[in-house]
Amino acid sequence: MRYEYKYLLPYEALHRIRPMMLPFLEYDNFAKRMGGQYTVRSIYFDDPRMSMYNTKQDGVPHRLKVRLRGYNLGDFNSTVFLELKRKYQGPIVKNRAPMPYHTVIEILKHGLSDHLTGLTPLQIETANRFFYQILAHRLKPIVNVVYEREAFIGKDTTLENNLRITFDKNLRAAPWPTADGLFTTAGLRYILPEFAIVEVKFNQFLPAWIKPIIDAAKIYKEPASKYVLSIDGLHDQIPTHLPHQLAYRGRMFS
Repeated sequence: MRYEYKYLLPYEALHRIRPMMLPFLEYDNFAKRMGGQYTVRSIYFDDPRMSMYNTKQDGVPHRLKVRLRGYNLGDFNSTVFLELKRKYQGPIVKNRAPMPYHTVIEILKHGLSDHLTGLTPLQIETANRFFYQILAHRLKPIVNVVYEREAFIGKDTTLENNLRITFDKNLRAAPWPTADGLFTTAGLRYILPEFAIVEVKFNQFLPAWIKPIIDAAKIYKEPASKYVLSIDGLHDQIPTHLPHQLAYRGRMFS
């Protein structure tokens, strides 16, 4: 189990609090290799009733998100990640399994077959659960969410706490993607042009040095689901309160 605090931060405040946090942080390994930041791309799936959107909006304590995630500008040979993210009131549990993108597309088109060879038992379990959710609940791609991420880990935190802080910038989204369009850039609309999203993740405790910095920025912990923000920002293209046979336009492939 893991805790996740989110904050909406104006960009001018980001430039003020980043230097205050950096003495306690260092870039994670992927950000180091990418020169300090990288692009995150996620296709979110939902059912005909938009249940994953609406359970978040309604404050249901136990929630699930199903998404396909990739990084930077990839292609069908890139490694992508099948992700299931569950929230149990406060704590978060996230499972992910890596897989070549072309294999994911093949499975979505033709079924599992023997495509899970080479994965660990835990990754196989996650992959099976991912595809089960899609098939059992008739999930389809709803929105492609893209942003740039600066990712840091704590310098002096215990391994058990596993502190991670990310600054997510330039949030943009496109409605009704296809499963084979993860790396497509067409149709993206900026969702929060004046704000970054700060995520603070930890296992056991929030380090004492964080609160004074957050207080100085005059920001507050609040819901900031990128999936929900993107749907709301695309409300003219993705209806959420119509009868499901009218609201649901998702398709798996072009």
